[in-house]
Amino acid sequence: MDWLTLFLLGFFGGTHCVGMCGGLSSAFALQLPVHIPRILLIFLMNIGRLLSYTLIGVLMGALSQFGFLLDETHHLQMALYILANLLLLLMGLYLAGIFSVAAKIELIGKPVWRKLNPLLNKLLPIQSVAGCFGVGVLWGWLPCGLVYNASLYALGSGSAVQGGWLMLAFGLGTLPNLLAMGAFAAQLKGILQNRWVRLVAGLLVSGWAVWCLVKIWVVS
Repeated sequence: MDWLTLFLLGFFGGTHCVGMCGGLSSAFALQLPVHIPRILLIFLMNIGRLLSYTLIGVLMGALSQFGFLLDETHHLQMALYILANLLLLLMGLYLAGIFSVAAKIELIGKPVWRKLNPLLNKLLPIQSVAGCFGVGVLWGWLPCGLVYNASLYALGSGSAVQGGWLMLAFGLGTLPNLLAMGAFAAQLKGILQNRWVRLVAGLLVSGWAVWCLVKIWVVS
């Protein structure tokens, strides 16, 4: 169910991805070398992004695995799971345009991104397949509240392998929207930035979070 939760977060979070990453995706797509098939490069760039998400999941899962080995406790894992779903609830409200406090979580990653941004600039404009993949890898570390929310699930997984799979599931959820943004930026942006589409997608995310929290309460 956690895999499904993160896939849905990535998919319905497409309204946020378009606003935050849509400009980058379009800009990258416009800089792709003409002698290499465009769709191949867009796909490769997103594979690099998913690889970074998976690595984040592995690192977060390994951190929790080490902690649980030192002091095995189901209560800590449950607390992280509840916190992740509470944040998921707030992220849904943020996506819906109802409550924006969850946006502040993106400030956490600003220092890391300041270190990585110069590396990204060195790879632009994209001149090769390797450069395209490198841009995708760095793109995966862009500060994003959705990524941090998914990372919290990985942290609560108690396993490096499980954490990696969870973040991969999140990345696969984002893939349809961002692949489409690279190919049909103008058309897709108008749809996903529509107020009613954002409202419905956000409420679905929040509703799923509420269902997960109710499930925890019933089981416990």
